Amino acid sequence: MKKILALLAIPIILYGCSNAADDQKKKDEAAAMPTEAAKPADAKPAPAEIGDPKYIGMGKGALSALSAHDVDGFTKDYADNVVYIWNNGDSLVGKAAVVKYWKDRFATVLDSLTFNNQIWLPVKVNQPQSIEAPGMWLMSWYMVNAKYRTGKHMMQWIHTTLHYNAEDKVDRVLQFRDMAPIMAAMKK
Repeated sequence: MKKILALLAIPIILYGCSNAADDQKKKDEAAAMPTEAAKPADAKPAPAEIGDPKYIGMGKGALSALSAHDVDGFTKDYADNVVYIWNNGDSLVGKAAVVKYWKDRFATVLDSLTFNNQIWLPVKVNQPQSIEAPGMWLMSWYMVNAKYRTGKHMMQWIHTTLHYNAEDKVDRVLQFRDMAPIMAAMKK
């Protein structure tokens, strides 16, 4: 019996020792990694990085205002030259056009509009990889629940990206939505 216990104890001891050695190796590797302060001053920034979380608050505030039919609050962080583009090719140019569009929607088309299951990601683009502008982008995904004046309801996921200029004003909005359920809900 003692021999069996001794034979069982050997693998347990070896396993415990190997874990301690692995842990020490990981600590040594982590200590050898350069810190931000140790990077050379001329190092290029990453093409993109996680942005300032303050933009999440700005995005959430805008959607809350839109849900309350407060179009001026929704567009308070929009630049005067904002371009609002939908994936179907429609677009609006200028803050005044965006304000007019949403005020008209609430006056003639929409009864209510809510946004649920919101997901937000601020991204700072340092080196554009394609046609995107450098600077701060706020990407968002949310479930839209809309009640139309026709009495019909529409629900769908929408993806929106906002680009902020140097003054922290939105100068570009790209919104991806499915028009089929919107058009169906608008029919009398």
